[in-house]
Amino acid sequence: MIITTTNTVEGRKIKEYLGVITGEAILGANIFRDMFAAVRDIVGGRSASYERELGKAREIALVELEDWADELGANAVVGVDLDYESFGQTNGMMMVSATGTAVILEPLDT
Repeated sequence: MIITTTNTVEGRKIKEYLGVITGEAILGANIFRDMFAAVRDIVGGRSASYERELGKAREIALVELEDWADELGANAVVGVDLDYESFGQTNGMMMVSATGTAVILEPLDT
């Protein structure tokens, strides 16, 4: 499955558009990660635990996107956009959504 942020795939024509699809992942950050992230905000630096969690959420969202595309019979997803949100009473939940257009590409010329 080709997944790309571009609206086309180099050297391939889009044969059919199957529709807009989305994959989402919502993860909760635990209180200890939140506390250490708050300390990092004050003293500076990167929060490796949040980066790991965001990476997991991004991977889950892209896998869901690919699964949905596969169910539709697509062989590619174009125009993929990744969005990140934090929400919840104390912003303790993180959501990553991946949205794109499922398409069928014409076969490669041989």
